[in-house]
Amino acid sequence: MGKDINYFMNRRSLNIDLSHRCSLECPRCQRQRQWRDQGRKVPGRDLTLSEIDKLSNFFNDFVFCGQLSDPIHHPQFDKILEMLAKKNVSCRVHNASSFKPIDFFVKCFKIHPKARWVFGIDGLPEESNMYRINQDGEKLFKVMLEAKKYLTYTPTWQMIVFSYNEKSIEKCKKMAADHGLGFLLTESSRWIGEEDVYRPSKQKGLNAI
Repeated sequence: MGKDINYFMNRRSLNIDLSHRCSLECPRCQRQRQWRDQGRKVPGRDLTLSEIDKLSNFFNDFVFCGQLSDPIHHPQFDKILEMLAKKNVSCRVHNASSFKPIDFFVKCFKIHPKARWVFGIDGLPEESNMYRINQDGEKLFKVMLEAKKYLTYTPTWQMIVFSYNEKSIEKCKKMAADHGLGFLLTESSRWIGEEDVYRPSKQKGLNAI
């Protein structure tokens, strides 16, 4: 027990869900399979600014990569970034939702320019919503290009390989390179059996999420 506590207290980075909110309905996401597909409300609440402030006294890096949510949907997400920037606390923002207006994203980029952003667009922007249900991939791609203007670190385009986009991988890589974006190719581990309609024809030995 003592070793576990010491390990936790010595960690300097924390991956955390800021809320339970998301506008997407990705079929293999836990929020869909365990709750929404069962007609149940997704559990959780919004963390308060005070709670994030207290956590930032122990951690100097936050990873907002939600298991149940997209961080931009926290009602005070911009305030959270502002607080972390003032305390010189770094953060990584994993975002796949295009729900917010582009001006909101630009505001966030300006508030904390040293934040690292990773954008989930699974395939070419116009085909990403085949899995990222409710996503406007073309809009989110424009957001990535806006991010380049304000962020210290190059924004990253993260693409999960699915059956519908595996033939688009090289096109996506080239598109990212042509626009000066980082590119991260990953694969899922959330398949429903071998016959899952989203499962690519062949696993590529990439880091699974």
